[in-house]
Amino acid sequence: MILRRAQNAEPSANPRQAACETLLRINKQGGFADRLIDNELAGGALTGPDRGLFAELVFGVLRRQGTLDHILSQLLEKPLKELDPHALVILRIGLYQLTCLDRIPESAAVNESVNLAKLIAPRTSGLVNAVLRNYLRQRESITFPDLATDGVKSIAVRHSQPEWLAEHWVGQLGIGDADKLAEASSQQPPLTLRVNTLRTTRDELIQEFEKVGVSAMACRYSHDGIAVAGRHAIIALPGFESGLFAVQDEASQLAGLLLGAKPGETVWDACAAPGGKSCHIAQQMDDRGRLIATDISRSKLTIVQENARRLGINCLSTAVADLHQCDTFPEGLFDRILLDAPCSGLGVIRRNPEAKWRLNYGDITRLATVQKALLKNASSLLKPGGSLLYSTCSTSVEENEEVVEDFLLHHPDFVLENLNELFPAWKELFEFYGMFRAWPHKHGMDGFFAARIRKKK
Repeated sequence: MILRRAQNAEPSANPRQAACETLLRINKQGGFADRLIDNELAGGALTGPDRGLFAELVFGVLRRQGTLDHILSQLLEKPLKELDPHALVILRIGLYQLTCLDRIPESAAVNESVNLAKLIAPRTSGLVNAVLRNYLRQRESITFPDLATDGVKSIAVRHSQPEWLAEHWVGQLGIGDADKLAEASSQQPPLTLRVNTLRTTRDELIQEFEKVGVSAMACRYSHDGIAVAGRHAIIALPGFESGLFAVQDEASQLAGLLLGAKPGETVWDACAAPGGKSCHIAQQMDDRGRLIATDISRSKLTIVQENARRLGINCLSTAVADLHQCDTFPEGLFDRILLDAPCSGLGVIRRNPEAKWRLNYGDITRLATVQKALLKNASSLLKPGGSLLYSTCSTSVEENEEVVEDFLLHHPDFVLENLNELFPAWKELFEFYGMFRAWPHKHGMDGFFAARIRKKK
C-alpha cells in the first residue's frame, strides 16, 4: 500500500525518503511534481543541500524514468510491473544517483537506498542491495536499441520518452530531429525571467543580479527576457518582492509579444491562469487600457491577481468564464484576444516530466476537438479588424496547425496574418506559412506554437 503522510505528521528530514514518498504519491494519486516539491520544502524539515538533493531526485527520476526502467529490466528476473511499487521507486532513485549524479559516491548511493528500503519496505532491502550492486558490476554490458535499426525504440529508451511519443515525433520530424527533440525534452530546462519593464529595464536588473553574484544574460529573442545561470530560490533573487521580474520561459514571452497589444486597447486573455502572459500583455499596453483575464477556475484567478499586484499592474481585471459558453461578453468587444488553449503540454515536458507518463495519443486528438470549439467561441468576441493569437505549448500538428486550418476553412471572415511580415527580425522562429514554432532542441526554449488571425472589416 502506498505511504500516505498523516495530516499532522512531520515532513521527512531525509531527502531520499521525501523523494520516495513524493514519487509514490505522484504515481498513485497524480498531481504536479513542482507543487508537491514546493509543499515538501515549505514544511521546513529539509535544510541546506538536502533541499536541492530532494528536488533533484524527484525531477531527475521523472525525467529519466524510461531509461532507468530499461536498465532495471536487464537486472531483474521478473517484469517491473510485478515489483513492489515501493521497491521500484527506491531502485529508480538509487539508479538515478549511480547514472546521473557524479557528486554522490557509489557506495553512498547503494547504502542509502538499502537503508531507505529497510525503512519503507523492509522485505525488499535485499533485492534493492542486489540489483544496485549488480548494476555496478554489469553496467558495461547494459544494451540499448540502435538508432539506425530501431529508431523509435532507441529514442524512447535513450532519452526516456514514452514510445508512442517517440513514434509521434519521428512521424512528424524524422529520425534526426526527433532524436534531438527527445534528448532536449529530457534535460533540465533553463531558468528564464521576464523583466517588468513598468518598473525597471533589463540592463538594470542584470546589474542587480551581478551585485549578488548571480550570472544572467539577455535572451536571444525576447527583449524582455533574462536567462539566469544555476539554480536559485526565486523569491530570494533581488527584485522579486518589489516586482521587478516574473518567471516565464522565452517562448511564452514571445507569445505575448506576438499578440501586439497596444496602450488603450481592450484586450482579453481567455485562458489566463497563472497570469504570466496576462501581465506581459499589460506591459506591452504600458498598463493603459482594459485587459480582462479570465479562467474557468476562480482559485487559479487568485494567482493571477497576486502576480498582478506584485508587479504593480492596474489595467488588469479578472473574471470567471467558461469558454465553452459564448455569452460571457458581448460580441465584437475586443481589439485583441489571446487564446492560450489547454493542451497536451508536450512542449514543456522537461518542466513537467510527470505529464509524459500519463499522456497517450488519444489525449492529443481529444484536446484538438476542445481547442477547435474554444477558438470558434473566442473568435466571436473579436472586433472587425481585430487580431486573435491562438497558442499552445504543444509540439503536435493536430493541436496547432490543424486547429487553425480547420477554423479558417469554416470561417471565411477571418484571415491568417503572416508573422514573417509582421516580425521580420524573428523570421527563423516562423514557418514559411507564417506561424510561430519554437523548439527546445533548436532554440533552447520551450516547445511552443502560435498563429495570429484577423477578423476582416
